[in-house]
Amino acid sequence: MAIRVLHVATGNVGRIALSQLIEDPRFELAGLVVSNPDKVGRDAGELAGLGTVTGVAATADLDAALEARPDCTVYCALGETRLFEALADIGTILASGSNVVASSPVPLIYPWGLLPDRMIDPVEDACRTGGTSLFVTGVDPGWVNDLLPFAIASTCQRVERVVCSEIADYATYDGGPVMFDFMGFGRPLDDLPRMFKPGILAASWGVSLRMMARGFGFELDDITEWYEREPAPEAFDVAAGHIPAGGVAAMRLKICGVARGKEVLVIDHTTRLRGDLRPDWPQPAQDGGSYRLEITGEPSYRVDVCPTSAKGDHNYAAIAAGAGRIVNAIPDVVAAPPGLRTPLDLPFNTARGVFATALAG
Repeated sequence: MAIRVLHVATGNVGRIALSQLIEDPRFELAGLVVSNPDKVGRDAGELAGLGTVTGVAATADLDAALEARPDCTVYCALGETRLFEALADIGTILASGSNVVASSPVPLIYPWGLLPDRMIDPVEDACRTGGTSLFVTGVDPGWVNDLLPFAIASTCQRVERVVCSEIADYATYDGGPVMFDFMGFGRPLDDLPRMFKPGILAASWGVSLRMMARGFGFELDDITEWYEREPAPEAFDVAAGHIPAGGVAAMRLKICGVARGKEVLVIDHTTRLRGDLRPDWPQPAQDGGSYRLEITGEPSYRVDVCPTSAKGDHNYAAIAAGAGRIVNAIPDVVAAPPGLRTPLDLPFNTARGVFATALAG
């Protein structure tokens, strides 16, 4: 029997996740919630970009949508700029009896050691009330810094250091709120955005570092953060908007997990809006962008992951990977005992059903 799923939000991640829910026979779309008034009443197939009619019309009323009693809700609403609203939404969904897989809020990927108990306890209480489980994940933070390191390190006799990198050109990424408001692209160097306020980098990616440490069997003594930004030499335009001369056009950041005085777990991001900026920073393994895992140990590894898509460029492919990770987790999350779940709790996901979908008929 197909799993009945409610879907929330049709932005960059949500639109791709919605298209899989509609086309994948493992799932039955039970409802669609949107925040944009212009999308209310429109068919889910149209909003997913499929050009099909599903008979499921979008609504702005989450409570009304939950009356359909879905087995699971895919939550793809923005969480970076609306943390408390997103937490409230997820609490409502969980308490109603619907499990949740989500791309935000990022702190819920692994909140222990980051969020205070007063923010974690209501989520766990909602899970107990509804008999439900919650799983939040993505690409990075997400499987690039949890499942991939664990899979490769499982072949090592000894591991001394793990570095997870994203190296990407974001010129074609059209997520304006994330690009301009959170990351601060286009701003003068002396105008510090929220992402670079003290502690925010460590909070955003520290969830992955703490999860990695727990998976490897030790605890971190500290998490440090470092960043550098590069201004645009002249004005130019990108998909998300205008970058003025002198505005931030490239950035590199590192978040390091420290144990016994050594940086043992590192997340390293290099993000450019033009490929010619800061050639001394790491370069991707393919044009546009890639992910990289480097393990120092015995044996040592360098693994480059180069996502591509028939539907878009490297940025689209990366977003699609995050959406696929969420949707393919639904069966395991529905089957999991109530509570906040991480990759350390769930069974290894082999994407059962994806090949079956491709080979159907």
